[in-house]
Amino acid sequence: MRNSSVAAIALALALPIAPATAAPAHPQAEAQALDLAKKAIALRSVRGANNQTPQVAALYRDALVAGGFAAIDIEITSVDDTAYLIARWRGSDPALKPLVISGHMDVVEAKAADWRRDPFTPVVENGYLYGRGATDMKLDGTVAIASLIELRRSGYVPKRDIIIEFSGDEETVMKTSAIIARKLATAEMVLNIDGGGGVLDEQTGKPLYFTWQGAEKTYADFELTVTNPGGHSSQPRKDNAITILSEALVRIGKYRFKPENSALTKAALAAAAKFEAPARATAMRAFAANPADERAYATLAADPTLIGLLGTTCVATMVSGGHALNALPQRASANINCRIFPGHSPASIMAELKGVAAEPLVAFKDVTEGSVANDASPMRPDFIAAVNKAMAAVHPGVAVFPSMASGASDSMWFRYFHVPSYGASPMFMKRSDDFSHGLNERSPVASIGPAIGYYLSLFRDLSQ
Repeated sequence: MRNSSVAAIALALALPIAPATAAPAHPQAEAQALDLAKKAIALRSVRGANNQTPQVAALYRDALVAGGFAAIDIEITSVDDTAYLIARWRGSDPALKPLVISGHMDVVEAKAADWRRDPFTPVVENGYLYGRGATDMKLDGTVAIASLIELRRSGYVPKRDIIIEFSGDEETVMKTSAIIARKLATAEMVLNIDGGGGVLDEQTGKPLYFTWQGAEKTYADFELTVTNPGGHSSQPRKDNAITILSEALVRIGKYRFKPENSALTKAALAAAAKFEAPARATAMRAFAANPADERAYATLAADPTLIGLLGTTCVATMVSGGHALNALPQRASANINCRIFPGHSPASIMAELKGVAAEPLVAFKDVTEGSVANDASPMRPDFIAAVNKAMAAVHPGVAVFPSMASGASDSMWFRYFHVPSYGASPMFMKRSDDFSHGLNERSPVASIGPAIGYYLSLFRDLSQ
């Protein structure tokens, strides 16, 4: 995911899960998932020279064919230096819309000199799988593949087609993400295995809660530019391009967009309070009830991990200006990066920023790449019921949480084409173990078994 912290911002809507007996182990699927993940991590699927994403696609295709998928139903398509994969398990009723399982094969760049271990040499140590993609999201992908193969091995026949697809540039320009979503725009629902997930207790290692992702903020970049004839620095003028731009940036930096809730965040924040310290819990309940509550907003906004839940945020991320040390600047520019709350268009946010800048000499331009506006997915009862049932089978009594990501995942493109998409990864880890996009990325191997049990239940229920 293209996120500053990668993980979706967790919001609690504590839905009780009835006790259940532990799901039976599936040793063949568990072993296959780990083996495939190691092989996938060893392939450097990074954008640019020697991108091995097509080899990851071939690895996944071969595993699916060996697991019973018809080769004719698996498509690998090259796009620029990458590729995407779409595989179809045909159901008994072709009139039904397909269930889509969505993931990606590419990873963020990793420099071996910065890591304690080579990022593209997978290793299991002390119960963790290490390597680039161990968390985001090669292990998630191979667990889903192994689960589908296990489901076929059990003799299950879905009513609706099950499609598993992997994009090839989700971490960068999302070109293949858009292509796939357009091809599958008639799907019934998308399970995005690159979103959601569970949290383990830092001390005991036991599951605390599970989040599914129902929304994400729209990513946008706006370029602000001031141009000027310039001149000699010994003859300063009031219309200095750098000064004008700087004053506009200061005004934007001080600006706060209107705090707001959505149906998802309102319900989630109200329930999340049970997991927080008293002061923050009180603020969560108050903000959920009234986003105009200034005290509640101040308490929550003081935490950088929570401010994104409270509305649209925009921040200056790059600035440049001038052309010589002894000349008045002829040009000054800056980038404003925004994470837009669902329900607002980038155009409306850029217009609001223009008003805040209050400077007619500052030209605004939307320079966003690989992102489109999208609204939250509906809180569908069939999806929520299936997730609750699946989680109850593997982690009885664990609360289920909705979440909103700061953006962006492949769900963005499916939602853009009006297909409900939900982050539904069942992998659990401690917050302190989340090194997605960072150094020494790792995931606990113990999460694989329960994740497969969860998928077997979820895939069955939603493919009927």
